[in-house]
Amino acid sequence: MLQFYQPQPDFGTPLRESEQTVSLTIDGVEVTVAEGTSVMRAAADAGVKIPRLCATDSLEPFGSCRICLVEIEGMRGKPASCTTPVAEGMVVNTQSDQLAKVRRGVMELYISDHPLDCLTCPVNGDCELQDTAGEVGLREVRYGFEGANHLSADKDTSNPYFTFDASKCIVCSRCVRACEETQGTFALTIDGRGFDSKVSAGQDELFMDSDCVSCGACVDACPTATLTENSIIDAGVPEHSAITTCAYCGVGCSFKAELRGNTVVRMTPNKDGHANEGHSCVKGRFAFGYATHKDRISEPMVRDSIDQPWRTVSWEEAIAFTAARFRGIQEQHGRNSVGAITSSRCTNEEVYLVQKLVRAGFGNNNVDTCARVCHSPTGYGLKTTLGESAGTQTFASVAKADVVLIMGANPTDAHPVFASRMKRRLREGARLIVIDPRQIELVDTAHIRADYHLPVNPGTNVAILNALAYTIVEEGLQDSDFIADRCEEPAFAEWLAFIQEPQHSPEASAEFTGVDPELVRGAARLYATGGNSAIYYGLGVTEHSQGSTSVMAIANLAMLTGNLGREGVGVNPLRGQNNVQGSCDMGSFPHELPGYRHISDAATRSLFESHWGVSLDPDPGMRIPNMFNAAVAGEFRGLYCQGEDVAQSDPNTHHIEAALSALDCLVVQDIFLNETAKFAHVFLPGSSFLEKNGTFTNAERRISRVRKVMPAQAGMEDWEVTQALANAMGCPMTYSHPSEIMDEIAALTPTFAGVSYERLDEQGSVQWPCNTESPTGTPIMHVDSFVRGKGYFGITEFVPTEERANRRFPLLLTTGRILSQYNVGAQTRRTANTVWHEEDVLEIHPHDAEQYGISEQDWVGISSRAGDTVLRAAISERVKPGVVYTTFHHPVSGANVVTTDNSDWATNCPEYKVTAVHVEKVAEPSQWQRRHREVHRLQTSLLAEAGRE
Repeated sequence: MLQFYQPQPDFGTPLRESEQTVSLTIDGVEVTVAEGTSVMRAAADAGVKIPRLCATDSLEPFGSCRICLVEIEGMRGKPASCTTPVAEGMVVNTQSDQLAKVRRGVMELYISDHPLDCLTCPVNGDCELQDTAGEVGLREVRYGFEGANHLSADKDTSNPYFTFDASKCIVCSRCVRACEETQGTFALTIDGRGFDSKVSAGQDELFMDSDCVSCGACVDACPTATLTENSIIDAGVPEHSAITTCAYCGVGCSFKAELRGNTVVRMTPNKDGHANEGHSCVKGRFAFGYATHKDRISEPMVRDSIDQPWRTVSWEEAIAFTAARFRGIQEQHGRNSVGAITSSRCTNEEVYLVQKLVRAGFGNNNVDTCARVCHSPTGYGLKTTLGESAGTQTFASVAKADVVLIMGANPTDAHPVFASRMKRRLREGARLIVIDPRQIELVDTAHIRADYHLPVNPGTNVAILNALAYTIVEEGLQDSDFIADRCEEPAFAEWLAFIQEPQHSPEASAEFTGVDPELVRGAARLYATGGNSAIYYGLGVTEHSQGSTSVMAIANLAMLTGNLGREGVGVNPLRGQNNVQGSCDMGSFPHELPGYRHISDAATRSLFESHWGVSLDPDPGMRIPNMFNAAVAGEFRGLYCQGEDVAQSDPNTHHIEAALSALDCLVVQDIFLNETAKFAHVFLPGSSFLEKNGTFTNAERRISRVRKVMPAQAGMEDWEVTQALANAMGCPMTYSHPSEIMDEIAALTPTFAGVSYERLDEQGSVQWPCNTESPTGTPIMHVDSFVRGKGYFGITEFVPTEERANRRFPLLLTTGRILSQYNVGAQTRRTANTVWHEEDVLEIHPHDAEQYGISEQDWVGISSRAGDTVLRAAISERVKPGVVYTTFHHPVSGANVVTTDNSDWATNCPEYKVTAVHVEKVAEPSQWQRRHREVHRLQTSLLAEAGRE
């Protein structure tokens, strides 16, 4: 069986040293391969290419096209090489006059059923059918070109990104198999039999009406122009390409950016990409048009106050204006009156420079990152228990999992490429536990049904995790040997006494969690005894007032059952944005230098002081919430905001807007004039991932190259902008390329000591730690011991959130993401993805909808103690009674107008996932939404005055 998305040069199972081997002869050459390898794969290993159409290296052997026939001595007929396994002493001939005649005959039938329009075909020169016809020597077709497919079918142009032209289909089933094996959606079938067979989406539906998720796997698999990207139809076949890394979610997919001149016409998933191995989702595969959208701002702009029109200026003037403003603020209000927010969308090198500018240029530690509002509890919780602020496994590790526990995450929407990998393992027989207040797709989807769904009440994650641990201990299911060998005994003894207290039992916890105790006990037994058990969690764990406690409780569960330190197990945070992990690694938190080393540590500080030639402040700086609170109080006056739209993404929008309005100088560096820029005094145009060099670090600690494939629209890459500002602020930086920045990072950061662009180019990617002990990287963490030495069981007391349903606010609002949109939507709203999600809606259970007199598509007013907004209703049983749910991808939705400033006790990560609300049917948008539209109109007017509309 092929490995998932196996990035091999051809077909079958590669040779492994530990496997039985078979020797055979192919075209007179002796070949030794692994037992079970296909003849086609063995031939490829011998450098012999066998013609084929239905076979591909990313799919299971199928044997339908009959092009790959071979002759095998002692075997009757001519078997298909893709489905025939090798045998000891086998003698194979791949070329003979008879084989050539048969292949040409089969190919002739294919071509006769295919439109004769190669000269006008959009993939002319990039078509496997065309190539194979030439490969087998077909020069004429005796049967004419009036086969069943000849211009007989209407084109399906319903999908905004690709066209389905059934007249060109050869029914090889590659698209159907890709949808099943690679994506796991089962949206395509073969309808009919014989000459009447055809590929059908759903029940003979249009692609947009079927279950298709537009991942592009079918397009990649198609050997003809049946499924073709619209960009190829419009612009033609690419001329050249470069390997780069996707700038959407934390999976970190590798792509081949294919161009004509400086125009990207196709993003093809890289089969050698270690994170995605040839797969993709709708965003990474197709939604790259935002990089050249008309809304891009390509020249710097400044203004003295936010009610004035923007002035377009040169880079030199913009940098001088910014530096003068920041210097003036510090002279008047002190060095701690300014700071910066780094971006998880920017590269490691760009983030590193911003935190260096703050520490060495501003002279303080007032730097923070958007990870503060998403995964900062991951850093705290895993550092405390295991000793390192990152996930433990590779994505590929899930192939060895026997039990998968998903908590507070929706992988099919937020991390779809990893979800496809996970779904394959679940179809193979792995068991599934889902802990989520909402019935996510994986609870019950095609060929997958969760063994246990624990629909926990929002805000009670710690209670449910403690109940799972209580059951494991009560029933004696813990791994005592692992605990004795790998964990601190005093801490475990204290924790054991704590967890055995009766209030942690599933029965007692049910008062808070709302989950049937028998479901909790069953899930606990399965996790503890089901073999290799892996936990995957997301923002539904971290974005709570007890987010850090929940992460520690998850680590406790893994240590309690010995599910750490090998493939198929582990604690795996699913990071939201493309470089959340990297932005944390690079020292973006106000208390840590790069590599998670505390600013108060004299030895670490001395290392950086020596290299940077400055003295560093030993005291931690302000977190993002501290900055905003201090701004409202008049104590914090200047902010450099790199690539983050805090006015839309951070909670309690009214408070954020008040803080931004109070600043004397807000600098926004971004590719679009976002919501935060409405309060800015300086706008520094950013560069998209296609316009820069650097690296991203994904959720599995994988560092991958980002390669510049087209010129920066604004003339400067983001790191160059920060460098120019640093120099203007008297903080010398003289880098000529991001590789030099990475060299500095490696010199100062032990976990990155072995990382260089040369190594990344050689290996494709590297998982940190990469150093003398692990020169090629570390796929699995904590193998023999934990980074901190012995594992630490933290006490995880359940403290109910202050945000509870009551008579005034009887429902609990929780938030999440949807497949087609990304984060605040700045990128995806400027692509055709809006066809799937034009607005954010409020999911409400039928019982609650009836109680409040709400029907499908009604305007619903949502109010909390922080504010109110209005969304359209979507009646859904995916949420439980008493819970409502929405996304936050559209600015006008105002989801964060409603969310409160409650936050995690340890990290100040906002409690986005629990907001007590009241809902009612209304007839018009909220006051905030009306004001938002007016502000947008005003900003458009101010842009127009600057000639920039």
